[in-house]
Amino acid sequence: MADSFRLHLMKGICAALKRIQPANGYDHDLSDYTDSAGRPAERVFRGRDFFGANDPLPMLSVLEDPRAPEAFNGSTTSGKSQNTFRVLIQGFVVDDKNHPLDPAYGLSAEVTKALVKAKQSSTGILGLNKPMRAPCVMSISIGQPVHRPGRDEVSDHAYFLIGLTLLLAEDLENPFAS
Repeated sequence: MADSFRLHLMKGICAALKRIQPANGYDHDLSDYTDSAGRPAERVFRGRDFFGANDPLPMLSVLEDPRAPEAFNGSTTSGKSQNTFRVLIQGFVVDDKNHPLDPAYGLSAEVTKALVKAKQSSTGILGLNKPMRAPCVMSISIGQPVHRPGRDEVSDHAYFLIGLTLLLAEDLENPFAS
């Protein structure tokens, strides 16, 4: 089965974040890799909100924001809709002993930079913009990062959250269109 439009978007966001690697001018490496047991492994996860001691640091999780706003549907008989799709990017880093948030500030800056590059892509926002045709991403807003020290109810490591809001033109009768 084909991916839904929203899953296609989430995969596009993750692909943009996996480009954060030294070969592309970044300090961090969020590309896929092979772990010590020879298995393929990832550092950017989609929809995952529970992590353990064996997960790599730094790492990111891309989640849908649970505070979804109301839709702006067209007429009552139309499947056309304009919606905001809110995404949270959560990043985890190894703490600095004296200044626990410093590494989180560094990675969140690189995440923001990668999102801006995806937004400015000549092929459209996240490579998915098709003007005047649903579905498409009409605009994207990158929120201000929030940085938190670890050892709270969320994480044992320093982390950050960045909100991403995509304005979508959708055809709700065909959610698999691409």
